[in-house]
Amino acid sequence: MDANDNRHGLTQWHSTTIIGVKRGDVTVIAGDGQVSMGNTVMKPNAKKVRRIGEGEKVVAGFAGATADAFTLFERLEKKLEQYNGQLLRAAVELTKDWRMDKYLRNLEALMIVADKDNLLVLTGNGDVLEPVSDSGAMIAAIGSGGNYALSAAKALVDYEDDPETIARKAMAVAADVCVFTNGNVTVETV
Repeated sequence: MDANDNRHGLTQWHSTTIIGVKRGDVTVIAGDGQVSMGNTVMKPNAKKVRRIGEGEKVVAGFAGATADAFTLFERLEKKLEQYNGQLLRAAVELTKDWRMDKYLRNLEALMIVADKDNLLVLTGNGDVLEPVSDSGAMIAAIGSGGNYALSAAKALVDYEDDPETIARKAMAVAADVCVFTNGNVTVETV
């Protein structure tokens, strides 16, 4: 995550790579571990992908400001509780709040979330996006290296069946190209 925004007098942390790959009944979310401030790597092994909710049946990964992402994780967990673990409903309600609430509207983060049925990208614009199936796989990627990882994964889906292998190889490509992405990858599967 990179410090690019100083509008509140505080350093804001950005940049990372998170990818989600869903093929068949298996969904994988992977994320790198680099935390950057400006041109300096502050931490090489942050965990930006984690299990949340009751029974940890939901996996979420974030790109953006760390404190903002933790706020969103907490809010999503509350929504999952409120809507009995229904990820799609919880995601829609979270993004409504995110867009409408004065405090939440200033949060700078994106999230990829998944359960056994859904792979979604959540944004502060109120978007709940489900990726289009491409060659039998759904792929979503966010962060500074997201487009590199997305392109690599799309190239791999015709040759590779395993979602984890696709995600790991795509993350390796992003780490080779994006200076704000490293090879310390956390992978969670649902």
